[in-house]
Amino acid sequence: MRGDKSSDLPVSSSSCFPPSTSWFLHFWKSALRTKPLPSSHSETPIGLISGDCLVRRLGLFDLVLIGVGASIGAGIFVVTGTVAHDAGPGVVISFILAGLSCVLNALCYAELASRFPAVVGGAYLYTYTAFNELTAFLVFMQLMLDYHIGAASVARSLASYVVTVLELFPFFKDNIPSWIGHGSEEYLGFLSINVLAPILLLLLTVVLCRGVGESSVLNSVMTTTKIIIVLFVIIMGAFKIDVSNWTPFAPNGFKAILTGATVVFFAYVGFDAVANSAEESKRPQRDLPLGILGSLLVCAALYIGVCLVITGMVSYKFLGEEAPLAEAFKSKGLKYVSVLISIGAVAGLTTTLLVGLYVQSRLYLGLGRDGLLPSLFAKVHPTRHTPIQSQVWVGIVAGVLAGMLNVHVLSHILSVGSLTGYSVVAACVVSLRWKDKAANQVSSRQWMSDRWEGVICLITVALCGFASGAIYRFCASSIFVIVPIVIAILAAAALYCRQAYVKPPGFSCPWVPIVPAVCIFFNIFLFAQLHYEGWVRFIALSIISMGIYAFYGQYHANPGSEDSVARLG
Repeated sequence: MRGDKSSDLPVSSSSCFPPSTSWFLHFWKSALRTKPLPSSHSETPIGLISGDCLVRRLGLFDLVLIGVGASIGAGIFVVTGTVAHDAGPGVVISFILAGLSCVLNALCYAELASRFPAVVGGAYLYTYTAFNELTAFLVFMQLMLDYHIGAASVARSLASYVVTVLELFPFFKDNIPSWIGHGSEEYLGFLSINVLAPILLLLLTVVLCRGVGESSVLNSVMTTTKIIIVLFVIIMGAFKIDVSNWTPFAPNGFKAILTGATVVFFAYVGFDAVANSAEESKRPQRDLPLGILGSLLVCAALYIGVCLVITGMVSYKFLGEEAPLAEAFKSKGLKYVSVLISIGAVAGLTTTLLVGLYVQSRLYLGLGRDGLLPSLFAKVHPTRHTPIQSQVWVGIVAGVLAGMLNVHVLSHILSVGSLTGYSVVAACVVSLRWKDKAANQVSSRQWMSDRWEGVICLITVALCGFASGAIYRFCASSIFVIVPIVIAILAAAALYCRQAYVKPPGFSCPWVPIVPAVCIFFNIFLFAQLHYEGWVRFIALSIISMGIYAFYGQYHANPGSEDSVARLG
């Protein structure tokens, strides 16, 4: 099916079938289309022919800062303490476990980023090439809802922190109305006016529209400021540590530590933003894998350092819920540190929001080029070399949500897209390693192709991950978790023994298919820990996405569009 153009036949060729059958056949053929795998050694910028090109300006240091900027926001000053309140000093193990899981996911992203060094799209692009058009569109929709709601939520949090910093000055203290930055009172349970959030979004959108160079400079300055403040907080706190506070290390047992790991996993989410910078990286095949893994390791080191400090300064029993790190320093007579924490939170949220808006526009650009969205989103400014239309659209959506809605009430349906994307990316690594010669052929001794057998094994691992997560969450006895784990191990063993794999050029994820299978299992395990409304959102958005694809995407998509935009290889 790779690069198959048979679906482009006119519908009239199926005129012997009833209209409904003809439409279904066209839908099925379109849904199963794939993009051709680009030549992995090419780093030719997209748009050499059409002129719709992005510019390669990002070096390795810029990519690492993009990953750190996307991952670490104000949460490093809050989530570390709130999780420690339940897990105790063992929260360090929670962050290590979550970090190890993210490293496995990062290895998968790094391989695919190395194989697709010249094209934007990230998880959507990988899915389009490894599986099919419909699955790729579903992944995009799940990710984009996360991005839109997340951007609006971060914008409101940033507005609130900006007002908090301003109120440190006597002139502003108690003189700024709540509807300016903190949000007005709620109406109808979800309406809440916030004036400052859309203004901040407008400013960041203008910076992004001016070019990747300008936005990279802002991200570098703000991320560096954030890292310096975090390091200062760690160093100052280290002198106030009382090692007796680290005993008992796991007061509520290992299950509390494991539960904490499922919570803090989302604190690492963001390293995948580096993969969406492929078309603007100077040396993508080398720098993208290093940027993904490097940013993740920096984040892990900072999180673990803050955990050690906060649990060493104050007993876990006395950690607050709202601002645990700031309260810990106040209890030691270091009130000025709370001011630095507020400034660090502003810097952290600014970079998180900036990178989030940047990634969204590049995803829209990829779908616009492929025809799954209107061609407006495929346009790149001839001198700024940025997708201004996509960037403005992203800013408008986030501005409307942030300015009118209390999107924090939707926080429990977030992370669905991230976990879905991570799982599909891991599956893409396995799929693209399979030898194509047996992909769609069924011998007389087989009742299904090797490829479909592999796909079924991947789905089995995912279902077992969800079953394990649901049993762990709702069942009193954890012994029942063993059954789906055993089935998942057997499915992974079948993947290992019954499929032939080829090593890709460039960076390669180790121990394929075991590492991707572990990623899929753990990601879907975490999916089962989400609020049940997150499950409903996944199903409802999937149905809506299929409707959009059925009535628009299947008729306009062109999986070979890159051929008319650039010569890859």
